[in-house]
Amino acid sequence: MTANNEYNVSTKTIFTYIPNLIGYSRVVTAIVSLFLMKQHPIYMTFIYGVSCLLDAFDGTAARRYNQTSKFGAVLDMVTDRCTTASLIAFLVILYPSYAILWQCLISLDLASHYMHMYASLVAGSGSHKDIDEGQNFLLKLYYTSKKVLFTVCAFNELFYIALYLAAFDFTPLPLVNMTFGRLLAVVSFPIWLFKQFTNVIQLVGAATKLAELDVTDKVKELRKKDGK
Repeated sequence: MTANNEYNVSTKTIFTYIPNLIGYSRVVTAIVSLFLMKQHPIYMTFIYGVSCLLDAFDGTAARRYNQTSKFGAVLDMVTDRCTTASLIAFLVILYPSYAILWQCLISLDLASHYMHMYASLVAGSGSHKDIDEGQNFLLKLYYTSKKVLFTVCAFNELFYIALYLAAFDFTPLPLVNMTFGRLLAVVSFPIWLFKQFTNVIQLVGAATKLAELDVTDKVKELRKKDGK
C-alpha cells in the first residue's frame, strides 16, 4: 500500500477511517438483506433498514474525526445506488407487470447520480454535494439541507420497502383496510415522487454542466489554433 513517509499516511489509513468502516458495515448488512429478501420479509426489512440508517452516521463521523476522503464519498454513493437498485430489481420479480417502470427507475437513479458526481469532479468541486449558485433551487435544497437530504432519502427507501412488504401481505394492523405495506407506500409516495423529480433535475443539470465545460474546452482549442 502506498504511503507518505513524512506523515506516515497510507492507503490503509484511508481504508480504515471510521466513516469508511461504517461504510463497509453498510455493504455487509445490505448483502445479508439480499439473502433474506425472498422468504424473510421481516428480517430483511430490519437488516436493510440498518444498512440505510448507517448512512446517516458515516458523514457525521467523517466531519467529527476529520476523516473525509474521496474514497469514502464514492463508497457512500455507490453503496446507496447498489442497495436501492438491488431492492428495485427484486420488485421486478414481485411485480413483473411493471418491469419497464422498475428498469427506468434504476436507470434514472444510476445515471443521474453518476453524471452528477462526474460533472462535479471534472468541474473541480470538492464534493458532489457542493452545489453552484446557478443550480436549480430544489437541487440546492436537497443537497445543502441535511434534514431535507435525510428525509427524502429515507422516504425514498421507505416507498420501495413498502411495495416489497405489500407483496407479502404483511398486516400487523388488522383494523387497517389496506395492508401495512400499501399504507406505507401511500404515505411515502409524495416524497418518493419528489426524489424522482430531483433525479431528473440532477441529470439535466449535470448534462448541461458537462456540455458547458466542453464549450469552454472547444473555445480554448480554437483560440490555440488561431494563435490567440
